Amino acid sequence: MKQAFDKDYWESRWQQADGDGPGREIVPNPYLAREICSLAPGTALDAGCGEGAEAIWLSTEGWQVTAADISTEAFARASERATKGCAAPERVQWVEADLSVWEPGKQFDLVTTHYAHPAMPQLAFYERISGWVAPGGTLLIVGHLHTSETPGHGHSQEQRGHGHNPPEEASVTAASITVGLDATEWDIVTADEPIRTLTNRAGRTVQLDDVVVRATRRS
Repeated sequence: MKQAFDKDYWESRWQQADGDGPGREIVPNPYLAREICSLAPGTALDAGCGEGAEAIWLSTEGWQVTAADISTEAFARASERATKGCAAPERVQWVEADLSVWEPGKQFDLVTTHYAHPAMPQLAFYERISGWVAPGGTLLIVGHLHTSETPGHGHSQEQRGHGHNPPEEASVTAASITVGLDATEWDIVTADEPIRTLTNRAGRTVQLDDVVVRATRRS
């Protein structure tokens, strides 16, 4: 049975994340800095911001950020970190919202998402948020890679509420994302499927099979 990534699911996941309390240091996804280092700061949307690592980092880099997530528990953690680690808290607007139905009411110079799984098909979610990118703006998607080892069920947590072994419905490929971006409207800058490792809370090294897609909307 496919997992429903609704509000109840995410509240439960965050509440069960033992050892991941507000005092724990978190760092932004490494692909974020790599992919946007050449961009001039502007307005940004972090879609599915979780504990806020990426949103806080973007604000320190000069971006005016809207950070959206469905989980009240995640926002409690993000708020705690923002008061301690956000050099310019006025640059971040926190919005508790269901990204499958929420509308921001404006477009952004940067729309980014990192392992977010809303209550809708994964590729449809990426198509949805791509509509929030302003002309000349950037879409940056970091997701779970669909591989032959991707399971059809279950979802173990290893990093900020996301699993290194995600269910099939939460995984994609770079090609499946880019094919949904109209070539007359988008220039694909990055379509990568990198592998990286990290150490989990139990001290074990785990492998993350990622998808990184960056595209620029033509003006």
